[in-house]
Order: sequence, then structure tokens, then C-alpha cells
Amino acid sequence: MSALQIENLSVSYGRNTVVKNVNIDVKEGESFALVGESGSGKSTILKAIAGLAQEWTGRINLLGTALQPGQRLAGFAQQCQMVFQDPYGSLHPRKTVDTVLREPLVIHGLPDRNERVQDALTMVGLDKRFQFRFPHQLSGGQRQRVAIARALMLQPKVMLLDEPTSALDVSVQAEILNLLKRLRQEQGLTYLMVTHNLPVVSFMCDRMAIMKNGEIVETAPANALHSGAFHDPYAQHLYAASGGTGNNSQAS
Repeated sequence: MSALQIENLSVSYGRNTVVKNVNIDVKEGESFALVGESGSGKSTILKAIAGLAQEWTGRINLLGTALQPGQRLAGFAQQCQMVFQDPYGSLHPRKTVDTVLREPLVIHGLPDRNERVQDALTMVGLDKRFQFRFPHQLSGGQRQRVAIARALMLQPKVMLLDEPTSALDVSVQAEILNLLKRLRQEQGLTYLMVTHNLPVVSFMCDRMAIMKNGEIVETAPANALHSGAFHDPYAQHLYAASGGTGNNSQAS
């Protein structure tokens, strides 16, 4: 069954169309990557799904529900959450970790909030000491763990990951990738991940769509990174530019 179906999606910012007739079908439990250079439209697709880019045409179907431009139906947040690129900007600087994690529970009227907050921290590898700290008291990797915990508070089925490790130190990136991979297995999550890093795709994903100038030029299994078996010239160029080393994982 499909978790996310996108058909003929075009997204505009004013008169500028940045995504053009994109088609994607992500199966339940799959990890799917959008790959391409900066400005290729990858993150805009995530924003359209999340309701952050409102000028779009086409069809987006999430877990059997059709989404509409400019609105999100009740229950969307319990089905789909997004983890942003910058853990420094995605957390409110004057709110404690406890407040950040508790907020979605309050909005949705869910009980056992303290227990749920502590369970979420444990899930992402943080102990109770972090519950009442502020973002400035955390490292970049710890902040991203909190951002992931926040995304998991409502137990969504689909996670949108927008370059979730690119703002982190190289030494921390592997930890976060390993965490995301483990959570996908434990929670039965479906990932749609934006990245420009082919080794990340090789480690994290089952399939990928390669984008150029707002269009998908090729969809391929992630194991194509081991052999370089791409057909589109631009996909071949990206593979060659990476040194043909998509099989060298950043994590272990």
C-alpha cells in the first residue's frame, strides 16, 4: 500500500514555478530520497506536503487522504511530521525541551504527558537530565535529537526529513543517521528524505528520485549507487561528481 502518492505536482512561488509535474509513489515503510543540487525543488516538495508551500497544483495523497493546497485536515499532524535541516532554528530558544515536546500533546489533548515526554527522550537517546534544558544548553546533535523526538510525539506514520544532518558536525552526522534508521525499523515509519549526499542515500534509503530544475529526471533503487547504473545523463553526472562512492556509508 502507498503511504504517499504525488501526481503531476507543480509548485509555484508567485510567477516562478519551482517544481514541475512531479510524480512519486512511496510505499508504507519505505525510505525514499529526493536527490539533487541546491535549488532543484527537493525541499519545496516537502513544504507542499506539509502545507508550508500553498501554491500548488496536482494531487497529493497521504495514507489514503487527499491533501488540498492551503489547508491541512484535522489529524494531519498525527499522520505526518517534518524534521527540518537546522536544529538551531527549529527549536524555540526560550522554551525548555519539556515545553517543546509537551506542546503537541497539549494541542491534541493527549494524557500522560510527562511519561510521554520522558519516553520520547529515551527513544532518541537522551536521558531525563535534558528534559528541562533550553536549546542553548544543548549541542547541535542533541538539538536535532529533540527535534526528532518532537516529530514523534504524536506517533506519525510518515516523516519528512529535510537534510536532517547537513547542519551538523561530521562526527555527529553518523549518530543521527543511525538513530533515524533505528527509529524507522522500531516504529514502522515511512521516510521521504531530501538530501544531496549520495552516501546518506545508500545508507538510509530504498529508492531515490533525482531532480534537476524542478523535475524528476530518473527514479532508481538506492543500490544503483553501488554500480552506477543510471540512465539519465544528469544522474550519471551526479554519481560521477560524488566520486562514484555511494556505497561508502557514513554510518555503521
